[in-house]
Amino acid sequence: MKYVDEFRNRRHIAVLAELIAKEATRDYTFMEVCGGHTAAIHRFGIPSLLPPHVRLISGPGCPVCVTSARHIDALTALASGEDMTVALFGDLMRVPGTLMTPAEARAEGADVRLVLSAHEALELARLNPERKVVFSAIGFETTAPGTAVTVMQAYSEGIDNFFVLNAHKVMPPAMEVILREGTQIDGFICPGHVAVITGSAAFEFIPRKYGLACVVTGFEPTDILSAVMMLIRQVNRSRPSVEIQYRRAVSVAGNIKAQGYMNEVFEPADVEWRGLGVIPLSGLRLRDTYRHFDAAVFPVYLPESARPNGCICGDILRGVSRPPDCELFASLCTPDHPEGACMVSDEGSCNTWYKYHSHE
Repeated sequence: MKYVDEFRNRRHIAVLAELIAKEATRDYTFMEVCGGHTAAIHRFGIPSLLPPHVRLISGPGCPVCVTSARHIDALTALASGEDMTVALFGDLMRVPGTLMTPAEARAEGADVRLVLSAHEALELARLNPERKVVFSAIGFETTAPGTAVTVMQAYSEGIDNFFVLNAHKVMPPAMEVILREGTQIDGFICPGHVAVITGSAAFEFIPRKYGLACVVTGFEPTDILSAVMMLIRQVNRSRPSVEIQYRRAVSVAGNIKAQGYMNEVFEPADVEWRGLGVIPLSGLRLRDTYRHFDAAVFPVYLPESARPNGCICGDILRGVSRPPDCELFASLCTPDHPEGACMVSDEGSCNTWYKYHSHE
């Protein structure tokens, strides 16, 4: 209870809300680029505590939401192979590809297994040496070190039936693309979990190059409100910088050991983000030493891209539209029957809005 009292204390929350109302003297728009922040902001009703001229919008912070349809197509094709097993996280099961979701592929007989980590997928390969086990590696800098360590383990053990279909991405290039494409914001609520690995230094280019405020924050109500207060003060004083509110977990330099694992196994690459297109150097690919673990070596048939179904997930990920702006939202597109990736994951903007705002 001490943790709850410290970060969800009603009196502290009320004081922060009053300070924000007092110091917010103009219009402000801040973007969070972490799915955990999006979920927390709406779960705790943060927008209702802010003046109407302080606006929070969501960016491309949900790793499931930005996983491309082609990645899903490759997964379902691989899983249908005679001696192939695909291992993936549960929230990928209902992400739509061009033709089907992984759940639909499994219903048709494909060997799709749920795992909680890359290590579990490697264990599947150890226990089933007659099968090729492909791990769907998704996520940002938060999960990439775990995949890297697992690949290093497979390398050291000489396991030759473990493969990775890699869709790891890094956040700073996507944040820069959003700014280059003209999304109008005054600052970023920077991703807390990503910053645990990268350190706050990864975002220093934003105030230096674009003159925008940045605060790395945690996921409790007082964390988020404190971050909004810090962003407002940066804007008011015309002193953009990268501040760390989440000091109990984040440092300037980050987790050097985890960064070392990532740099050992991966190198930067151009990758596709669902709804955003190909972003230069925003992804990670296996280095030559570990390239024989890349599931891309298996030839698979990938269908032509589907025609748009009316989903505006791309606009939502860029922060130029909100979920209610989509004609499919809460009608044809619901968590039980998602039409777009933003509705699938608990960290997706549409899923969060449906859960906490559909009554509106």
